[in-house]
Amino acid sequence: MKNVTDSFVSLGHWPSAGSFGFNTDIFATNPINLSVVLGVLIFFGKGVLSDLLDNRKQRILNTIRNSEELRGGAIEQLEKARSRLRKVETEAEQFRVNGYSEIEQEKLNLINSTYKTLEQLENYKNETIQFEQQRAINQVRQRVFQQALRGALGTLNSCLNNELHLRTISANIGMLGTMKELTD
Repeated sequence: MKNVTDSFVSLGHWPSAGSFGFNTDIFATNPINLSVVLGVLIFFGKGVLSDLLDNRKQRILNTIRNSEELRGGAIEQLEKARSRLRKVETEAEQFRVNGYSEIEQEKLNLINSTYKTLEQLENYKNETIQFEQQRAINQVRQRVFQQALRGALGTLNSCLNNELHLRTISANIGMLGTMKELTD
């Protein structure tokens, strides 16, 4: 054991060891360091890296499958939506056409109804005017008749005496008797 300890103790005294320091020659040290690091990484990290890449590949494939399924569902929903849109557009066009024709029909009905109402109002107006004219004419006739009757009574009263009055009554009674005999 003494030989092993002596070899460690005497390390600092070796003439070939020299002093401890950094090798600044990049071309000499970098390829060696890189090859050692890459070797260790490849040796120890090969399985881990392979598992990571496999997991990543599976996640990507699953994501692609899910995306394809979602895309298919989205396309199906899009087609349904387009179908519904066409149906709604067709119904809207029918409503628009029917609405326009119904509006035109209602417009014509309203115009016809208004003309009928105006015609009825015109008839009522004419009837009212005729009624008022007839009433005015009747009132004028009554007044004229009353005035004529008053004038006739006044003339008769001034011209009639008892004897003339009795003769007029007798003549009227005679005419009524003759009319009665004719009707029997």
